[in-house]
Amino acid sequence: MSKKLEGKIALVTGGATGIGLATAKRFVAEGAKVVITGRRKQVLDAAVQEIGSDAIGIQADSGNLADLDRLYAEIKQKYGRIDVLFANAGGGEFATIENVTEEHFDKTFNSNVKGVFFTVQKALTLIPNGGTIVLNASIVSIKGMPAFGVYSATKAAVRSFARTWTNELKERQIRVNVVSPGPIDTPGVDGLAKNEEEARQLKAGLASQVPLGRIGQPDEIAKTVVFLASDDSSYVAGIELFVDGGMVQV
Repeated sequence: MSKKLEGKIALVTGGATGIGLATAKRFVAEGAKVVITGRRKQVLDAAVQEIGSDAIGIQADSGNLADLDRLYAEIKQKYGRIDVLFANAGGGEFATIENVTEEHFDKTFNSNVKGVFFTVQKALTLIPNGGTIVLNASIVSIKGMPAFGVYSATKAAVRSFARTWTNELKERQIRVNVVSPGPIDTPGVDGLAKNEEEARQLKAGLASQVPLGRIGQPDEIAKTVVFLASDDSSYVAGIELFVDGGMVQV
């Protein structure tokens, strides 16, 4: 049985942990050679070791344009192209409207909006016609969760990019789609809590809002990204695919 990404070169930003790491593993399992990025060298190196010989890691912050230029120069030199781009890097923190600081606002928009925009813009010269781009958003692109206003706005912006870019890149047959996860068991979710007990309560509270009765696993998002990145979704463009156990669907 042929692999879905046989011979493809894939880039996963924020690929050292969580959804990014799970997706990088799936990409390799489906025949791709994968480049992952991350800000912490030690974590990045450990992830590359975990993924195996078909992965390389390049330390880069997606919100830093000089880092992106260096990243793409390295990929161009080593592989010459990017067939699949998963713009996954980003993050968020809880803050109610009264407590949002300029620093919180700028940090969140820098990583989640500016980072995604320039990750894609600067990759375009390396993406061949017919390539695929998958953006990682969130169910909060359409759901108003308290204390998540800035983060939610960034994810709505990401969803908007997919609409615009689908039209802008149609002559090149580059498909752009969005995956929007519900609550997923990742270090990012743990990081929203102050301690282990609070993290457990947060996850339990989220699970109670999901019709399937649990939070998701990173690999469940990864399998969806493989679908959007491969020819299995050859007639799918500009969509937002919710992978959330039904949380915002019913």
